[in-house]
Amino acid sequence: MADPAQAPVLVMGAGAIGCFLGGSLQRAGWPVLYVGRPRVLDELATHGLRLSDLDGRDARIPAAELQLASSIPPGLRPRLTLLCVKTGGTVAAAQALQSALPADSPVLSMQNGLGNAERAQEAAPALRLRAGMVPFNVAALAPGHYHRGSAGALAAARDDALPPLVGAFASQGLTLQLHADLRPLQWGKLLLNLNNPVNALSGRPLKAQLLERGYRRCLAALQDEALGLLRAAGLAPAKVAAVAPARLPALLRLPSPLFRLLATRMLRIDAKARSSMADDLALGRATEIDALCGEVVRLAHQLGRRAPLNQRMCELVRAWPERPLPYAPRELEEALGIL
Repeated sequence: MADPAQAPVLVMGAGAIGCFLGGSLQRAGWPVLYVGRPRVLDELATHGLRLSDLDGRDARIPAAELQLASSIPPGLRPRLTLLCVKTGGTVAAAQALQSALPADSPVLSMQNGLGNAERAQEAAPALRLRAGMVPFNVAALAPGHYHRGSAGALAAARDDALPPLVGAFASQGLTLQLHADLRPLQWGKLLLNLNNPVNALSGRPLKAQLLERGYRRCLAALQDEALGLLRAAGLAPAKVAAVAPARLPALLRLPSPLFRLLATRMLRIDAKARSSMADDLALGRATEIDALCGEVVRLAHQLGRRAPLNQRMCELVRAWPERPLPYAPRELEEALGIL
């Protein structure tokens, strides 16, 4: 039998996150196969893969060393699959994996939102799906160049296939933590990700947007609404950032000089970082707003309540093609109705 350590890791969805995680594993000596859209594959085939981060790391993998495919090759037996497609592509990707991979193949969902691993498992019951979480921001700075602009530890639900990943990622400056229950962390991350639509509609890099109190007030309002619903549901989000979830809205509403002083770790974001939703709007792609603010709206419905602010943010993002102009801080506050 083939040595499992020599089997490739399959990156299903070679976008910003998929390329960064896959490239990190390849830099650690693991063979990796990248499956993605033609545009991204063409960029990788032409320019190779470059990985950089806010800590000053800058590494390149030549195009000749990249295994690229537009679909899963017949007979592939991957050591592990990283499912990194956008939320809207989860079911189709899971079905494609089940059609191509052996039964019980381990698949780790490194996607935004809460329910992707469950949706993928339902669509591909023969596979072994586990939920994961990427806490940091990755931006595409140039063709084939992916930059990690913020910090945080990767997380995943425990599985026998995952412990070797811990050392591999550690060799590349990334921390992976394995958990028995990932749901509290996923909710903690989702509270932070409620900034994605704020950032996308601002038209500004993440750090510049967070230094504007009006945008922070919008994020605080979205988080307050979500936190109230989580309390009503008996759900306790885990601490993902430097500040406990319940304290985030008050911190965000502080005057900017005080916020800058007290939120030093939160602002450890380089000037190049931006949300993936900003890239989606710029490229005319579907966004993941339904996996973020939409998740809060669904929780409200389950409780027989409403989430008007998160619902309104969904509407603003979906209306972007009709009004493709950035919102100034006060404009976004007015659009959300929080003034």
